[in-house]
Amino acid sequence: MQEMTKGANVSLATLSDDTGSVIVSLGWSSAAGDGDADVSVLLLDAGGKARSDADFFFYNQPAAADGSVQLLGKTPTANGSEDRISLDLTAMPADVQQVIIAASRYGDARFGTLDDLQLTLADGSGESLLVFPIADAGVESAFIFGELYRRGEEWKFRAVGQGYETGLAGLATDYGIDVDDADEVDEENPTGGEAAAAVTDAPEAPAAALEQVPAPEVPAPAAGGPTASGVEAPAPPKRPRTAKKKVTLPKATRKSLAENDAWRPSRLFPASSLKSDHERETRATSILLSVMAQVPEFGRRLTAAFGAPAGRMETFTEVSLPHGETPKRPDGVIRVERAGRLWTALVETKTNGNPLKSEQVQDYMDIAARRGYEAVITVSNDVALEGSPLVDVKIDGRRKHKVALWHLSWAEVTQQAQMLIRHEGVSTAAHASLLEEFLHYLQHENSGCHGFQNMGPAWVPVRNGIDEEILCQGDQRAVQVVESWERLIRQVCLRLGGELGQKVLPVQRAKRGSDPRSRRADLADQLCEDGRLHAEIRIDGSVGILAITADLRTGKLRSSLEIPRSEQGTPLSWTKRLVRQLAEAPADLHIETLVEGRGSGPRGTLEKLRPEPGELLPKDGGRITGFRLSLFKSMGSSRGSAESGFIRSVDAAVDRFHSAVVTQLERPPARRPQQDRATATV
Repeated sequence: MQEMTKGANVSLATLSDDTGSVIVSLGWSSAAGDGDADVSVLLLDAGGKARSDADFFFYNQPAAADGSVQLLGKTPTANGSEDRISLDLTAMPADVQQVIIAASRYGDARFGTLDDLQLTLADGSGESLLVFPIADAGVESAFIFGELYRRGEEWKFRAVGQGYETGLAGLATDYGIDVDDADEVDEENPTGGEAAAAVTDAPEAPAAALEQVPAPEVPAPAAGGPTASGVEAPAPPKRPRTAKKKVTLPKATRKSLAENDAWRPSRLFPASSLKSDHERETRATSILLSVMAQVPEFGRRLTAAFGAPAGRMETFTEVSLPHGETPKRPDGVIRVERAGRLWTALVETKTNGNPLKSEQVQDYMDIAARRGYEAVITVSNDVALEGSPLVDVKIDGRRKHKVALWHLSWAEVTQQAQMLIRHEGVSTAAHASLLEEFLHYLQHENSGCHGFQNMGPAWVPVRNGIDEEILCQGDQRAVQVVESWERLIRQVCLRLGGELGQKVLPVQRAKRGSDPRSRRADLADQLCEDGRLHAEIRIDGSVGILAITADLRTGKLRSSLEIPRSEQGTPLSWTKRLVRQLAEAPADLHIETLVEGRGSGPRGTLEKLRPEPGELLPKDGGRITGFRLSLFKSMGSSRGSAESGFIRSVDAAVDRFHSAVVTQLERPPARRPQQDRATATV
């Protein structure tokens, strides 16, 4: 992988033969765990300007209609998270000469408070080609990491590393984008009903709504008012809004026409009759691949991250392929065609918690390599982790053709369907209805597509060892439990993010480049010592970091959140305001005052503090730095490895704390850091 320096450029063709589609990843870390930024892309013509507002892609407009640009969202990494962008350079319009890759921070946050800023670019097989680390960010609120640009028939990359104090709106305006940077935008559902809600703000076709209209030669009438001829005047064109969009879902679905609750609605994908694992696996594969082909937004969403081009997709099941004396039958095949070029992936699925088999996946990797296919995609209830592969396969380095191995969890498939139909939108009501039926199938108890459900064979021995105080540091079973815990937390983030329509990610405070195996070994030793599993979750738009701690000695789960004190008012006013905000919170919520120099201060339950908020004030006048809010829940009596023994308890604890506590708290305005370094401008 080539390391770039500021101002350097390189031809993509010299780095790889597979750069028709590339994945650009922007990464950063935060010591406090709450730092974040959002990626954006600008397409520019030969004059260095956007052709129209439709050439601006960001959190409110995440995809191009032609598939040339798609923001894939954030994904956890071994040491934090990264925001990824899929660029199909073969689909890029001919008059686009430059692709700007940028990121921005919301409110008063600045890039100088983030660590380990870097851009990486990978080819269609997922192999990283270049990295551009950035060490001189300061008071910028928007930052250009790099750019892709044409030189004749080839694409080149330039490392830029310059920023703006004027934020995303200032950056976009400089390139000819007319933006609306209103502070708040509410996107109300205009019609109601689940299918209708899903077709608002369709991400795949923003261009028509954002095209510029030539200015009239006579004064324009008011929007929507009559013209001189009496004809209703068209509304002015929409402008991209840099304020983060809020999605309001229908408060109630339409009343059912059934006579009583015993009547069950007919389903497009019935699951109630499924009995055997083979039947679940076969049906889940067929339904998944069929919906991917029928709903272009969904198919593109799942395959863009794997280097697939934006084109016509067809999917197949139970295809027989020659392999030695015995043909092999992968569960499915995905083919995407664009401009005569074919991209092919073999698919292997598992349901109901069944593990993937290394020898089976190895056979498909070998077949794909011989036939010139691009990828093998595995789908199962398990969640992949860096440094801990789900299957071990050998790659023959002598083969020129590279085959990428990718994994999807059923939880991730569910999340992507939820994001499209409940928050971002699809192009037609029919596609929304199809995705709604698919989502119902995934969530049916008989489908077998329920995500991570098993803490593994080491779970019970480790819990018993902690109870009996015989678990020693260095025990590999503890490492297995730590890995299972990390998989569970990632799934919690996927599920919660899909339901909320927000970015929800696990917080990793490790430095970039640290070994994930060593980090997990350290956490396993800590588990052996104190008997606790700990994780932190960052929910976009929420105040603070949600922490979840599982104490295996006491059998208790603790969900907590630390919030800073207000910058205005008196200590007593802070406590009163906090208690007022928590008017609807559970009475058993624990509130603890954080005091400078000694950590914990006065504490009590909300039930006892409601009449006397002043009980939270330190008696010795210590300086309050914030408050910690906590809810406790039993893990349950079951000690098995199944979902009901522990995983559902964690889901329930996080859901209750978020809905009953986090949603009631007001997010304080971000404070701008004081820095002496001047801003670099473009």
